[in-house]
Amino acid sequence: MKISIHFLTLFILLSTSSQAQTNELWGVPKVKNYLPHMTVPEVEDLLTRTDMVIIPVGAIEQHGYHLPLGTDFLNGVERCKLLAQKRDVLVAPVLMAGQSPYHMGFAGSITLSAETILKVHLEAVESLIRHGFKRFMILNAHGGNRAISTLLVDQINQTTAGIAVDMGVAVRPFSEPIKVDLPEVFDRHGGVWETSNSQYLIPDLVQMDKAVTAELSLPEHMEKMIPKVVDGDPTALLVFLAEGLKAEETGKKTSSKEMSTTGVWGVRDLTLASEQLGKLQVDNFVQAGAKFIDRWNKLRPLGTDK
Repeated sequence: MKISIHFLTLFILLSTSSQAQTNELWGVPKVKNYLPHMTVPEVEDLLTRTDMVIIPVGAIEQHGYHLPLGTDFLNGVERCKLLAQKRDVLVAPVLMAGQSPYHMGFAGSITLSAETILKVHLEAVESLIRHGFKRFMILNAHGGNRAISTLLVDQINQTTAGIAVDMGVAVRPFSEPIKVDLPEVFDRHGGVWETSNSQYLIPDLVQMDKAVTAELSLPEHMEKMIPKVVDGDPTALLVFLAEGLKAEETGKKTSSKEMSTTGVWGVRDLTLASEQLGKLQVDNFVQAGAKFIDRWNKLRPLGTDK
């Protein structure tokens, strides 16, 4: 009996020791069709059902005091993962960082050149094409990458065997208008809409107790444009964004550090953000994305070029 108790005690101690050696920080569930979580056989199996890939193009940059620097990258990836649970597509994030020179006044922000971002994504796409993927949906998850994402789509189509579309353009015909009652004020980077998205998509990383509504100081001529921008004047918005949020080195006086006390580019009360508002936006994207994928599959079924 004493020997049995001894062995039982030893077994418990060894089990406890084994558990203690497991990474206590790990808590990520395996997600279907998410490339970093997949094995080779799982990718091979997916290729029997689809040749579609969605690539989020994000950023690592400041988002005020309440949102993480990885907001754009993380939110983009999470939206893609949710879509991949509705339709069989591969989610393949390639880079965390993007083009963010105008946020470099805030610690932790990272910026890459357009050439680097384009080259890395093209090489990743070429790799996936070698394995049998053919169709690529580029999801721009950061406003500063818009031109790069557009060029990436073009270069995939012009220089590789792949076929690419801009996901923002692709889902537009299938999206539903979102009507909410919010004050009509200037609200862009790190503001209520982006905060709401984050509250829904990455809730554990949002610190609303640290949210501070920014005080803005724009060049005088841009300040005068804001009412027209808020009203939706397309020309005012076009010229406003052509000059606004540009690197300090350009001399435009419109980097986020020069214009905002917190890095948020907007003055709407951040306490108006909610996970409900975020869910509205994300659900709209997922249902629109699923409808686009269904339409593309009808127009060009898997294996059409074989």
